[in-house]
Amino acid sequence: MPADPLASVRFDGRGLVPVIAQDGATGEVLMLAWADREALEATLESGWAHYHSRSRGTLWRKGATSGHVQRVLAVVADCDGDAVLYRVEQTGPACHTGERSCFHDPLAEPAAGEGPGATVPAVSGPAAEGAPRGAIEEALRTLEDVVAERLRTSPPGSYVARLHERGPGYVAQKVVEEAGETVVAALQGDRDGLRGEAADLLFHLGVLLAESGVTWDEVGETLLSRHRPTSEGARPS
Repeated sequence: MPADPLASVRFDGRGLVPVIAQDGATGEVLMLAWADREALEATLESGWAHYHSRSRGTLWRKGATSGHVQRVLAVVADCDGDAVLYRVEQTGPACHTGERSCFHDPLAEPAAGEGPGATVPAVSGPAAEGAPRGAIEEALRTLEDVVAERLRTSPPGSYVARLHERGPGYVAQKVVEEAGETVVAALQGDRDGLRGEAADLLFHLGVLLAESGVTWDEVGETLLSRHRPTSEGARPS
């Protein structure tokens, strides 16, 4: 092994490189994420997939909160060094939606007889307008990390620490209060107010979940389980 195993990796101007996670047994592409030198070094040293969260600006170990870890079988750079492949053994789904792979949303099927050159229909709606997809996942993960850190360290002046000191009953009361304010904003047609109140509601709910030992991934799994097809093909109500 060379003195610097990452010498061939070409990081971009932000110090990042795209990383593709591939199932080492089937070859299925599972996800695309980003890594900096720290994340690649952590992956090589530990044998578990690490990435860099662009929204939080921090090191991220895949599955640290969900348990959906990736044991890394190989780390390979492409011919130009500007992309990296993790061949992994995936535990559980790789995608935050509960799907096995993040690549589960086909844009179009190639027209018969036209092969891979078929035209993809124009996209409309929020995706076409540049709305960030996955922002809620990043937000909830950040919220979960921040709340856990505040509960662990109780820094002076921390609002989370003050909520904790007053007990889960008080936190539950705040959730009810924020839910009411969210409803009022919605009924008044106050879109900006609704966004703010909904964010406050999720924040206090996140604190209540943490106090109760429940993770956002567990909540997400419950939601997803309600909307997956049943064995008879019908969706639960």
